[in-house]
Formats: sequence, C-alpha cells, structure tokens
Amino acid sequence: MATAPLLPSTAATAASAAGRHLPSIKPPPYGLPVTLTPPRTRSNRPVTKLHVSSSSETAAAAAATAAAAAAKPKEETVFFDGGAHYGDLVANLFLGFTLLWLPLTLAAVSRAFYLRYRFTNLRVTVVSGLTGQDRSDFSYKVIKGVQVVPRFIGEWGDIVITLKDGTKVDLRSVPKFREIAKYCLAMAEKPAVLKEKGAKGF
Repeated sequence: MATAPLLPSTAATAASAAGRHLPSIKPPPYGLPVTLTPPRTRSNRPVTKLHVSSSSETAAAAAATAAAAAAKPKEETVFFDGGAHYGDLVANLFLGFTLLWLPLTLAAVSRAFYLRYRFTNLRVTVVSGLTGQDRSDFSYKVIKGVQVVPRFIGEWGDIVITLKDGTKVDLRSVPKFREIAKYCLAMAEKPAVLKEKGAKGF
C-alpha cells in the first residue's frame, strides 16, 4: 500500500501539534552565583573582665585583713619615765649622819642613781643595776591589784603591784605615785579604787 506524501502545510501543522505536547527544556545552569563575605575584623574595644567573688572568699579576705591589723604592733607611748623621788634622797641624806640611819641612806642613794621606772601603754618596766642590766617587764594584763603606801607627808610613795600568779612587785619612792597607780588600774581594766595604807616614814 503506497503512502501519499505529506504536503508542506500538513507537515507544519503536524510539527506544531507535536510541539504542544513536548515539555520545554531549559538549559542547565552552568554558573552558580557566589557571594563573598569579607573576613571579620577584630574589634579594638578594651575587654573588661569581671571578677565575681563568693561570700566565703569575702569572709576569708576580711579575716586576713583583721589578722594583719592585729599582728601589727601598737605604737608605744610613755606615761612616766624616771627614777625615785629626789625628796627620798634628801631626807635620807639628812638623817644619814646618825649611824643607825646609815643603811637606809645608802639604800636611798642606790635608788636615786641605779633605779628607774617606766610606765607605757603596753607594759611596766623596772630597770636597776650599775649598767641597767637588771630589767623586768610585765604587761598590764597580768595585774591583779594595785596598792599605794604614802611616804613622808605624801610627796612620794611606794606602789605595790600584785600579779595574778601571786607575785608582788614593790616600787619604792615613786613620784606621782597615786596618778601612776590609777593609770595602772585603768590599763589593767580594773576598778580605779586605790587601796591606800596610812603614811609611813621615809
């Protein structure tokens, strides 16, 4: 059976009909767009560091500060620094012309030249001897009681300090003995009530 040749118009119509049923094909993307991000530059702002301390660290720091303050020695101030009252020496020299009073006169001379008392806000110091080699110091915390004994007409007197261990320190012929005794009681945190005996001899 012979096929009749298609006319040009018929071929064009068939081609257009076939083209309506074929899907459209897009060319593949050969180049994808690339976005370049510039590198981040380091900021010149100063970095602030916060230190957060706990309550235990704060308490430890406060305790260390208090311990350092307690360990620091207090400045020592002098309330009285001197020897025996000069009246003790004069009175005993005057009475030393009698042989019976001569030992007491020698004792008064020894006190005048070789005995020194020193009362500060921290301690009581008694220095004696030819070169001051005999020295005794004690704190006000060990004082139990203070007693005074006026001499002559009350111009000078003795101070008897009793320590907590029972030791008695006898300070002879002290000038301003009442003021010094009250100062010792105040520094020892004791009632400022002096135990005073009646006036005795020289």
